[in-house]
Amino acid sequence: MLQARSTRRLLLLAATTTVIAVTLSVVGPVAGSPYAAETAYAAGGADRGVAAASDPMPFPKGSEVTEAGLTGFLSRPERGTEKRWTRYSDGSSQGYGARTVLRSSRTADYLVFPGNHQVTSRNLSTMSSLDVPVGLTDGAAYLGSAGYAVFTRTGDGTKVRMHRHATEGGTVAVTGLPAGASAVSVSPGTPEDAVVTFDDGAVAKWGLVDLATGTVGGIRARTAGSSGAAMAVSQTHVVWTEGAGTESPSLFLLDRSAGTVEQVPLAKAWSSDLRIGLVGGWVVYGEAGGISDGVSNPLYALTAYDPATKAKVKLLDHLTSLAAAPDGLYARGGTIGLGEGLYRLAPGAGGAAPVVSMVASTGEPTRVVIERNSVPAVVNLDENGGKADLSWQLSRHSVAVKVTLRHDRTGKTREFSVTHPHSPTVTFAWDGTIGADFTSAYNGAYTWEMTAAPTNGIGPSTSASGTFQVARKTVPHDFDDNGSPDLIDRDAAGRLWLSDTAYYKEFGQLTAQSRRLIGSGWNVYDRIEATGNVGGTAVGDLVARDKAGVLWLYRGNGRGGFAARTKVGGGWNIYDRIAAGSDLNGDGRPDLLAADKAGTLWYYKGTGSAAAPFAARTKLGGGWQTFDELTAVGNVAGGPAGDLLARDKAGVLWLYLGRGDGTFAAPTRIGAGWGPYKHLVAIGDADRDGRPDLVALGPTAGYLYRGTGDWRAPLRARQSASLPHVGDAGHHVA
Repeated sequence: MLQARSTRRLLLLAATTTVIAVTLSVVGPVAGSPYAAETAYAAGGADRGVAAASDPMPFPKGSEVTEAGLTGFLSRPERGTEKRWTRYSDGSSQGYGARTVLRSSRTADYLVFPGNHQVTSRNLSTMSSLDVPVGLTDGAAYLGSAGYAVFTRTGDGTKVRMHRHATEGGTVAVTGLPAGASAVSVSPGTPEDAVVTFDDGAVAKWGLVDLATGTVGGIRARTAGSSGAAMAVSQTHVVWTEGAGTESPSLFLLDRSAGTVEQVPLAKAWSSDLRIGLVGGWVVYGEAGGISDGVSNPLYALTAYDPATKAKVKLLDHLTSLAAAPDGLYARGGTIGLGEGLYRLAPGAGGAAPVVSMVASTGEPTRVVIERNSVPAVVNLDENGGKADLSWQLSRHSVAVKVTLRHDRTGKTREFSVTHPHSPTVTFAWDGTIGADFTSAYNGAYTWEMTAAPTNGIGPSTSASGTFQVARKTVPHDFDDNGSPDLIDRDAAGRLWLSDTAYYKEFGQLTAQSRRLIGSGWNVYDRIEATGNVGGTAVGDLVARDKAGVLWLYRGNGRGGFAARTKVGGGWNIYDRIAAGSDLNGDGRPDLLAADKAGTLWYYKGTGSAAAPFAARTKLGGGWQTFDELTAVGNVAGGPAGDLLARDKAGVLWLYLGRGDGTFAAPTRIGAGWGPYKHLVAIGDADRDGRPDLVALGPTAGYLYRGTGDWRAPLRARQSASLPHVGDAGHHVA
């Protein structure tokens, strides 16, 4: 029997200090085994095949193979200790304790149960048991087991005995160990012998125990750096590792008949868990655990080496554990083609490379797979502060992930990358921005693309894509359909510009992110007002009054520009103040207010029709000549509808709370000192808290006044705002 272990695994087996891996010269599967009818591909270089059983049994996920036999195998959770026995014939399984081991002869499997006072070896073919007393019974100590035998040291510590099942010879005294040998441990060898390791003075040695006679022979000293490392033994060779836990592991092969030793060439790479074995004259090796590691390593692939031709063949793309049975070597690992499971490595015909076939499957892929995503069909950026969590579930986490979000209309993108995510679930906490300038994401259709590349080199990269929609409610001062308020300014040359804004909570500042030209020729107008959606589109519109008193509607196109103008009507030159963009009657459509030169305030209800955006005017009352600035700020004070801010000529700002029917309650004084501001702009919800805000532009600086929703103090203390052309008398800002 071949057993392959590492130093890490040895720590879990209290009764075994050195584990030996041995392969038999059996060429084909045992008659009657479930693999006798398998079709497996012989080794053939880089394009060699791996055959799958027609209906592979399940292998427990997250487990490794610890031992394998003729009729079944033992597995153990990678982060657990309890073992499970599974039969090849029907996949039935049963749990056993952590110390249970599987041993095999050429004809039968034995489950060995080491206890504190007794060791039991059960023949799984006959269900007969061998019970060997140890510990307190007679002072005997358990040394290990191999094949059908259990080994103990006598109570006085002077002799080693081999206990065999009754049909296979009874108890035999072990001979040939040096007098005074200490730290004796016995583990499986070939079906004809066991491997014994011991200390002879200050020298660590090993030898073989003949299971028929109990004679120890072939004693050799272990080489420097090999003690406690992996070792594998066959009837013709011994292979062992040196330098575990370094960047320069070594692998040595002893020809037992010739007595010569050669070094198996290994790539220089870090190794802490190199598993080794011998199959049909080939050396098999691979660093375990690469599938969950985050860096590449040339030792991750399970590789076969032919000492005769010096050829190397990759058997599996990775492994987690290695064990053996009389009919071959078994590896828990994976291939890109068949995925994760238990694979059998059988000797190839005529000395060819081992033949690989799948025995059991976990149902998991070896390649990286993007299994599913949690990207909603519609992302509502009016919620969660304009943010959204977009998640993808991968088959493993040893990957480098790149996700690209692309707005279909503009082509603007947002990318994020994660190397070595801590979980197979990768979440992008999208802050709702897009493009290199991190502007607020536009409404509309988006495409997402994800690429996941293995950082450990196991398997190819994979990618997936999908779509989603970004949707928000229309806001009055959003002209490019990205949810963030914009400012419109006209320079002295008559050019109209649009500036997108962003509010940075960590700094408490409103900032213009970008400024782009809308068009020229706008100096024909003496008044420009942002109205919100009065023309029936999904974005904000403008009205502009020319010097002849004609009012024109410019419907927004949702791209930061406007459609051709539509005439609203003439006679608007009677008004010296116009305020628009606030829903004053609660019908969901913005309305318009205009104060004539006589001081009368008029209400124009919005219709939502581009052909006639406003209903006939309604008189609200006189006395408004005391105010030099009117701003329809929206529902800033928590009332039933939009409100109006009015600044008198003494610089005092007043709140007119909207009643919801197009009229206002009696004014409430907000405060003095507002006279220096050239423009008071109802920018909308600049800070994304659900309440409209106010921008004030003065001769040297701009400020943001955030709405509170409280009519008694509707505006918070001002915050600095970095906005275009503050104090430039040649500019008009809306």
